Amino acid sequence: MLKYILKAMRPKQWVKNVFVFAALVFDRKLLDLDAFLITLGAFFLFCLLASSVYLINDILDRESDLNHPVKKNRPIASGKLPIPIALSVAIVLVLVSLVGAFILSKDFFAISAAYFVLNLFYTKWLKHYPIIDVMVIAACFMLRVAAGVSVIQVQQFSPWLYVVTTLLALYLGFGKRRAELSVLVNDNPQSHRKVLSGYSIDLIDQYITVVSASTVIAYSLYTFSAENVPDNHAMMLTIPFVLYGIFRYLHLIKMRDQGGEPEEILLKDRPIQVTVVLWATSVIVIFYLF
Repeated sequence: MLKYILKAMRPKQWVKNVFVFAALVFDRKLLDLDAFLITLGAFFLFCLLASSVYLINDILDRESDLNHPVKKNRPIASGKLPIPIALSVAIVLVLVSLVGAFILSKDFFAISAAYFVLNLFYTKWLKHYPIIDVMVIAACFMLRVAAGVSVIQVQQFSPWLYVVTTLLALYLGFGKRRAELSVLVNDNPQSHRKVLSGYSIDLIDQYITVVSASTVIAYSLYTFSAENVPDNHAMMLTIPFVLYGIFRYLHLIKMRDQGGEPEEILLKDRPIQVTVVLWATSVIVIFYLF
């Protein structure tokens, strides 16, 4: 039963919560042990809170998941994890994460509570409305960044990073919808996810074109206009990594019909992994050695 509980908590999706570390890295506090430990604690609490949301989502979506070729194998949909147990675990995770958030910071508690409530609305209603569904996903990524800001004393964190994070999340969100449409194109997509009736592959491709271009522009502007970047404009050297990452993801969703689970791509696609490592390494070198 513990195995099914852990699987239903979707630990692979915890990788999304790495955005909590954005403030720590870009405010040049990565070497501050106290700030690092506090941010690590915030990351852990956000993972628990996110898992509670996944459990509640799978409970509410059990009937529709049974008709999905992949989701029908999830512990709750398949019946391997009884709903009463899943609900009990979800409640415990919510209480632990919110109490822990309050202990760390009142602002962090408010952000965590907003994240949880927004996800409840998303699970019950907002995910059924085209465009709004992806915008809510983007808002949750922005809340992750804000969560990291709320637990440490930031001095030079640039608002540009909120913009870049939001645009990147929109890009990933529309890519996810495109992948879902591609997989279910011959199997009545709206029967698996109601919101897919409001999308078409051509329409999503246009959204992706706009958002991907906007992401590159916003990130480029950040690298030479933000107040906290080095004066020598060395951050502009990281732009090629961002370009390749966006192009690679676009290649995967259009040429290989992947992207339904962005975290799976990050954990399995070697070119993406190498790009992320090179980008992260270059950022750390530029911010901490220049």
